[in-house]
Amino acid sequence: MKVSILGTGAYGISLGLILKENNHDVYMWTKFDEEANYLNQTRVSPNLKGIKINKDIVISTDFENTVKDSELIIIAVPAAFVNDVSCELKNYLKDNQHVCIASKGIERNTCLFVYDVFKKNIDSDKVGIISGPTFAIDVAKKVPIGLSLATKNMETANLIKNTLQNNHVKLRHTEDILGVEICGSIKNVIAIASGMLDGMNLPISTQAMLITESLNDIKELIDTLGGDKKTILSFAGFGDILLTCTSVKSRNFTFGKLIGSKANKDQINQYIETTTIEGLYTLKSIYQLLNDKKVNMPIIDLIYDIIYNDKPAEELLTFLITK
Repeated sequence: MKVSILGTGAYGISLGLILKENNHDVYMWTKFDEEANYLNQTRVSPNLKGIKINKDIVISTDFENTVKDSELIIIAVPAAFVNDVSCELKNYLKDNQHVCIASKGIERNTCLFVYDVFKKNIDSDKVGIISGPTFAIDVAKKVPIGLSLATKNMETANLIKNTLQNNHVKLRHTEDILGVEICGSIKNVIAIASGMLDGMNLPISTQAMLITESLNDIKELIDTLGGDKKTILSFAGFGDILLTCTSVKSRNFTFGKLIGSKANKDQINQYIETTTIEGLYTLKSIYQLLNDKKVNMPIIDLIYDIIYNDKPAEELLTFLITK
């Protein structure tokens, strides 16, 4: 079966390796000629050290050819680019093609989750979302991983499951698209706060306190916005929050650690300029969304004030005790 992946970042490539392992024909697209040329020449990703890209995975900048005749199309670009990619896909998507969104986050200004960004541009119900505690390098190394698969279309659910699952990849289906999206977006923001605690040399005990408080707040947010509170206990919920908030592999955690350790502004700005920090992109959007919906979530307000209004990171400690 032909499967297309839009996006050639580390996560997209790791999904491509799973698909190839499952004996599918894999076609990958990137907007950038330089990136396509580099990947084709070296067959390695800069962010997946030691992992070779199968020589028969097709990587190109030809969007139409990449998605043509694919039964499943996977969107694996940063949240900021989901709108552009789905607008382009609209020109070629056929009624019999299914879409799996692997991107996480909220669009700036509109405050739309990535699923809603897609639906704004493409009127199809053959779409699902995957989200869970999976770093790209771990996926590529074929360790056991679990993902939440959110869709209301059982044909799409079965296709995505049959395409991606194997003896080390597990997908658990839910119809709670909203809950999965909230978890997948906000966990990156909480990971920044967790990194701040680590940067202040506080132990895992304090990080666990932050995670526990955040889980309760996110559960209530899911309920308030119309999702299923039980989603907080899924791979997309507790699983992804635990992973992202406790690992130095997390770019969001590392960014927070720089702030907590009082790194100078040049170091912080250099990291921002050279790294995709989804939590930083999401923070402004979730902050605006909560204000627009008149939902009270003080942890988000505090993280926002630390990053954008120069409030000291130490305020997190007072917050956790007095909350």
